[in-house]
Amino acid sequence: MPAPEIGKKNPLVKFEHIEKSYDGETLVVRDLNLDIAQGEFLTMLGPSGSGKTTCLMMLSGFETPTHGEIYLEDKPIGSIPPHKRNIGFVFQNYALFPHMTISENIGYPLHVRKVPKHKIKERVSKILDMIELSGFENRRPAQLSGGQQQRIALARALVFEPKLVLMDEPLGALDKNLREQMQFEIKALHARLNVTVVYVTHDQSEALTMSNRIAVFDDGIIQQISTPEVLYEEPMNAFVAQFIGENNRISGEVVDINGKYCKVKFEGGIVTALKVNVKAVGDKTSLSLRPERVIVNPEAGTTENIFKGEVRELIYLGDHIRTRVNVCGNRDFIIKVPNSAGHKITGKDKNIIVGWSSEDCRALDAGV
Repeated sequence: MPAPEIGKKNPLVKFEHIEKSYDGETLVVRDLNLDIAQGEFLTMLGPSGSGKTTCLMMLSGFETPTHGEIYLEDKPIGSIPPHKRNIGFVFQNYALFPHMTISENIGYPLHVRKVPKHKIKERVSKILDMIELSGFENRRPAQLSGGQQQRIALARALVFEPKLVLMDEPLGALDKNLREQMQFEIKALHARLNVTVVYVTHDQSEALTMSNRIAVFDDGIIQQISTPEVLYEEPMNAFVAQFIGENNRISGEVVDINGKYCKVKFEGGIVTALKVNVKAVGDKTSLSLRPERVIVNPEAGTTENIFKGEVRELIYLGDHIRTRVNVCGNRDFIIKVPNSAGHKITGKDKNIIVGWSSEDCRALDAGV
């Protein structure tokens, strides 16, 4: 499935040949070209130091590109200070004013824009209804839970009706259950308001849940950008395959290429896989295979790749059994076995037969 052409026509935001260096030598962002469409929810995802937060800081105006230009509605914004870019910002630490009431915190962006008091009151009331915190107007931030404070921070970023809202790890300080609840709330607000969101996180499940598109960063470069489904199902290199979701990796060498398929020799056998990121016989490769695509005890002839393995660990997780197997030279090969009739594995150190389709196995670069 090809990546959609989101952001290509009349983008709201355009990064054009953006580079950033803090010391004049090392580039933390390298020749970034990226279009973001009006109404899109785009997540910049990657490990620490990958360049994603630096991109957000340059878009907000808190950092200046070393090279290149950023456009907002076709206008260069490099010379415009942060407070004049009309961009909403939500931080991880909420950044609420402790001495102000909730109403005053939310209304502050309107106050500095000299909006009449009656209009401020009207908009604050409306957005409190939207985030389901009506009646909290006169409380102070210290009287609210972490989740409620984050809703207030979100309301403050939205109350002046910006076309663009930036979010930097906004849910990082919340516990797991509250974080998941807030993901759906932010997603619902985005759909309701049709505001453009650029979201930064290192949490891939958060990115998969919320985004229209995800840009996966590593070493200052976008490794792949597409919808959550395409990134998970069709990673284009070993880094993306490892970073998005759980992934089984088998290292080997290409010994044959036939159309869109190739054969890869590894320790103890040959795997047939999709030829994705290899070019010629003799190339080193890393095979990518999702744990849920592995079949236990497949019937002969039902799939191209069938191998013997040894069960090393079983972990009961309710809806499935997470099974660690020694197979194809990988001692940490993971299978997600559904906890249902006909899908039972019992006993450690037992022999097992596993299989998978060549369509589910992708021959990528060798990786690291």
